[in-house]
Amino acid sequence: MNPIPIEIIGAVLFGVAVIHTFSTKFFEHLAHTRPAHAGVWHLLGEVEVVFGFWAMVLIVAMMLIDGKLAAIAYLDRQSFIEPMFVFAIMVIAGSRPILQFAKLSVEAIARLIPWSREKAFYFITLSFVPLLGSFITEPAAMTLAALILFERYYSKGISTRLKYATLGVLFVNISIGGTLTPYAAPPVLMVAGKWGWDITFMFTTFGWKAALAVLVNALAATLLFQRELSKMQSEERSEKTGVPLPVVLVHLFFLAGVVVFAHHPVVFMGLLLFFLGFAHAYERFQDRLILREGLLVAFFLAGLVVLGGQQKWWLQPMLAGMNSTTLFFGATMLTAITDNAALTYLGSLMDAPSAEFKYALVAGAVTGGGLTVIANAPNPAGFSILKGSFEDEAIHPLGLLAAALPPTLVAVLAFQLL
Repeated sequence: MNPIPIEIIGAVLFGVAVIHTFSTKFFEHLAHTRPAHAGVWHLLGEVEVVFGFWAMVLIVAMMLIDGKLAAIAYLDRQSFIEPMFVFAIMVIAGSRPILQFAKLSVEAIARLIPWSREKAFYFITLSFVPLLGSFITEPAAMTLAALILFERYYSKGISTRLKYATLGVLFVNISIGGTLTPYAAPPVLMVAGKWGWDITFMFTTFGWKAALAVLVNALAATLLFQRELSKMQSEERSEKTGVPLPVVLVHLFFLAGVVVFAHHPVVFMGLLLFFLGFAHAYERFQDRLILREGLLVAFFLAGLVVLGGQQKWWLQPMLAGMNSTTLFFGATMLTAITDNAALTYLGSLMDAPSAEFKYALVAGAVTGGGLTVIANAPNPAGFSILKGSFEDEAIHPLGLLAAALPPTLVAVLAFQLL
């Protein structure tokens, strides 16, 4: 382990960014107490801005130390496909026709459960939608689930305890719910091709365990807050214009196209542009597209990619020195302060890892994917959609961590004991 100066700077800045992520409420407080510079404090209080801001500092430092060409070459070596994909999928999945289709699907399944309407709807949103993420990708599932939860529960003045508990279960369930297939969860996607993991392997090794944990987590949250959920009034029919089936089908086509061509940004960004044109042509069937939220989330993820590229020198030796059990718990904890896809990617670079190593690394990475906003790529999307309903429009990182620990423990038991 002989890091060069810029790698040490990158590690320090990564640590500063993680601390900054946990301190955004402090900057929001400064915005209210120091109004002269409120704009700057609000900017630094935006979680989605944190990693992009410190990535900029890293690139400036790289230009000063190694020169402009070296800094540009470093950026060119990074892959920004994931930030672009999450942006595209958020905008399309967040459109009214897709959301209407998702809500009607959840409603139809919820009717099969002999509970009150709101309890059943809540349970299905936290279980069916995350598992659907295995087929439509985790970012799409996160966007749909967060928008449904915001409209149905968070905007109705539910208790802070319910808000945080729901957020914790949502983040964990999305992270583990995408493991039924080899292409939906970012940490699985990083290794599935190289290690030859197909859909049969994923379902028999990870998927059924994850599905069981998802159902247990959703059921536990529903039963724990059943009194508050039962008191909620069922949603009345919206006065908005119903979306015709052909328009819904066209939107589903665009969504499917982006998912199918997830590794080809030239194609899926082209589809996004066509989608924007179609959405504008049929504006009466649209609400405001979440372009701002999508761009902020993409900025966050791009910053994570830039800073994460300088962490290989200390992360990879740490992973190599662990046995399978230690690796599982180590990956779970490391995921909380690093992106879980970056973690599995670094693990995939090891020479001839054992089957136990592979399982422990991926299982640990997805298990810890709900602990913080940076742990899993789809988390910033849910964070961005739901944070407006919290006090000061900020989600406390320690509140999220505390809420995510119980469902994370369920995932630990599922992947370690079953």
